[in-house]
Amino acid sequence: MTLPDLISIAVYVVILFSVAWWASRTDRNQERSAKDYFLAGGSLPWWAIGSSLIAANISAEQIIGMSGSGFAIGLAIASYEWMAALTLLLVAKFLIPVFLNKGIYTMPEFLEKRFDSRVRLLMAVFWLGVYVFVNLTSVLWLGALAMHTVAGTDMFWGMLLLALFSLLYSTWGGLKAVAMTDVIQVTCLVGGGLLVLGLALDKIADGQGLLAGWSLLLERAPEKFDMILASDNPNYASLPGLSVLIGGMWIMNLSYWGFNQYITQRALAAKSLPEAQKGILFAAFLKLLMPLIVVLPGIAAFVLHPDLPKSDMAYPEMMKLVPPGLLGICFAALIAAIASSVSSMANSVATIFTMDIYRVRIRPKATDRELLVSGRLAAILSVVLAMLVAKPLLGELDQAFQYIQEFTGFFTPGVVVIFLTGMFWARTTANAALAATLLSVLASLVLKLAAPMLPFMDRVGLVFLLCLAAVIVISLLERRQPSDKAIALREINFATTTAFHIGSAGVVLVLVALYATWW
Repeated sequence: MTLPDLISIAVYVVILFSVAWWASRTDRNQERSAKDYFLAGGSLPWWAIGSSLIAANISAEQIIGMSGSGFAIGLAIASYEWMAALTLLLVAKFLIPVFLNKGIYTMPEFLEKRFDSRVRLLMAVFWLGVYVFVNLTSVLWLGALAMHTVAGTDMFWGMLLLALFSLLYSTWGGLKAVAMTDVIQVTCLVGGGLLVLGLALDKIADGQGLLAGWSLLLERAPEKFDMILASDNPNYASLPGLSVLIGGMWIMNLSYWGFNQYITQRALAAKSLPEAQKGILFAAFLKLLMPLIVVLPGIAAFVLHPDLPKSDMAYPEMMKLVPPGLLGICFAALIAAIASSVSSMANSVATIFTMDIYRVRIRPKATDRELLVSGRLAAILSVVLAMLVAKPLLGELDQAFQYIQEFTGFFTPGVVVIFLTGMFWARTTANAALAATLLSVLASLVLKLAAPMLPFMDRVGLVFLLCLAAVIVISLLERRQPSDKAIALREINFATTTAFHIGSAGVVLVLVALYATWW
């Protein structure tokens, strides 16, 4: 790090906190409400929603983890990004209209409105556990790993700096501060990521330019450009062939993009339904771009440094190519991605704990001020706990991204089943939803132990079918008439604009072209 690098980072920090302060302003005599803090007062425009969705998603576990998987597996790991673009279109068209119609703060709150308080509490506890012990830990640990590799920062102090930086503006300003600063974060992320990729390609070509580097990358690592892996591929267990197109990846993506609090919370804070749908469409287009930033640098690292001791060292190694003066920009981009995700996850922990547990179970008559204090304390405690458990959980892993996907795969089949059947099948009962939630974990564990060679993505698909069958059978045995809590689909506006249709068609055509090229 040179002086110009440090100046770049300092300028980034000043701009970020200035925007957070501006977004957090309230009238002098106006007290901030819970809706202001947790849902930005329902005021987010489409460009903030789209940027914030990507900023919340692309963090250390994406940049470091997916680059590591790009190093080990290749472009096939980009299916997580490209199939997510298609999933986002479905979320905008069919799911967000239901959530906005119900006027909810959280995903567990929707489950109580559709089922009962037992389902709400169970899923609130589940999401709090996943956010703290999987998401926050991975973001902080991999972010500190990147700082250690690039700047020599001690791992613990790296996590502490990231945590303090993220919490300083998010715990005070709430979701609006997070979303507005995410616009800056995404700009830094895309710019810095493309700079790293460009320098890596130029290095491969010995200074002959990007196109020459791209051609050599294809020539020297052709095995890294198979999008659909054959069964004899050593990485088939991670990405089992056509399952990325028609199998378990759909379940993973629907759970993440459709029913995940720290993702859907942005759309719940939209000015209107059309504004939310435009923002999600914008995020889908950005998703098409992400493999350039999070996967190709890993493949470039495989060509330049095939003997790296750990796959997750690929992206930090590529950052070393950035010359003095520009390294600060790329480092700021990496910090931007990490800080955005930490702040987003902490804000969602605060929202779920406060609105689903504190307000419902502990203090039903809490004032807005008490709810804000509860949320801020929950956010701080969640990050502290994540820091304490990060090393024991992730310290010895080679590909953290794959670990995260497999762990969450124990729960996601049940999550997707209870939401989809709850939204679109009027007979679904609360007992059936509870059974599916518990069966998801139990069946996943049994299959993991009994058939360890079964790819986890295929396991997710099989468990989804089991949970779906369980919901259908139990619901039919319990009730022959639609539930009085069923979603009145006829009252919900699922119409979308012509611009949304054109944009969606563009996303689909790009995806078809990508898979046709590297089938």
